[in-house]
Amino acid sequence: MADRSLRGMRLGSQSLQSEEGIEFSPRKKSIYRTEDGQTFEVMFSADAEVPEFWSSPRTGQEGHLVGEDGELVEVEQVEAKPARTHWDMLLERRTEAELEELLQERLEYLRARRGSRKSA
Repeated sequence: MADRSLRGMRLGSQSLQSEEGIEFSPRKKSIYRTEDGQTFEVMFSADAEVPEFWSSPRTGQEGHLVGEDGELVEVEQVEAKPARTHWDMLLERRTEAELEELLQERLEYLRARRGSRKSA
């Protein structure tokens, strides 16, 4: 097998795939405008949610989405619920007085355990 050479196409130079029978997904063009007035276009899938802001590929500045009427698009901000902390969830189950009592019990237990180790 070592004395045979590989026959075929040049590696990496040509593709055996063709674009026959391929249907590209529908796309839509979105226009963004930077603060200094420059505009640039970005292609998105037709069913994608278009972001309100996008960085310019030329300057790196943040561009704001421009609507079909030429005005900047304002997306409504949905009020997000504040995240529940561990403390909030704990207060749903117990009162602060109960928590204080449990803390004192645990501290007494730990202090008693620590005291018994020193004497041993």
